[in-house]
Amino acid sequence: MVQQLKEYDGKKLVSCTKEGLDFGESEEEKKKKEEEKARFEPLCKLMKDVLGDKVEKVVVGTRIDESPCVLVTSEYGWTANMERIMKAQALRDSSMTGYMVSKKTMEINPANNIISELRNKAEVDQSDKTVKDLVWLLYETSLLTSGFSLEESSTFANRIHRMIKLGLSIFEEEANNDEDLPPLDDANDDGEDNNKMEEVD
Repeated sequence: MVQQLKEYDGKKLVSCTKEGLDFGESEEEKKKKEEEKARFEPLCKLMKDVLGDKVEKVVVGTRIDESPCVLVTSEYGWTANMERIMKAQALRDSSMTGYMVSKKTMEINPANNIISELRNKAEVDQSDKTVKDLVWLLYETSLLTSGFSLEESSTFANRIHRMIKLGLSIFEEEANNDEDLPPLDDANDDGEDNNKMEEVD
């Protein structure tokens, strides 16, 4: 009912879990936000590229105080709680579910140390596997903290284990695949030619 009630007593009702939340910023705050947006734009683009169609976009947010990031739904889509309830319905309309479960928007907190350090690390090497793992971990932990259901718990656990190994300085040795390589034909040909020359001599 509250989702359908857009206004009460002359006041506009806005869900804090959906995009489009406006706190009425001052000119100085707007200027600071634009500077942060420009500074973190490469990181937002990288996170979007890594996550692909899991999120609609990655933007610099203003609603977060301590958390590194948060996931919000579109203005007219289901909230996280409603999405969880509807997915649990045995006789749900799958066509309606696909329509109402809109892609999520990830908002990052530029003041958070994790986001700042991730930005620095991404500037050094965007193809670093650790950076991609951290982006996925941020997305999956945001699913949980924002009230959504975790889609792939085993994959999430594997990433956690990799981060634990990294923190404990446990580095797995790469398998040596040289033994599996086929012999070089050129080398064999050269050897045969040398043998023939020796026989001639």
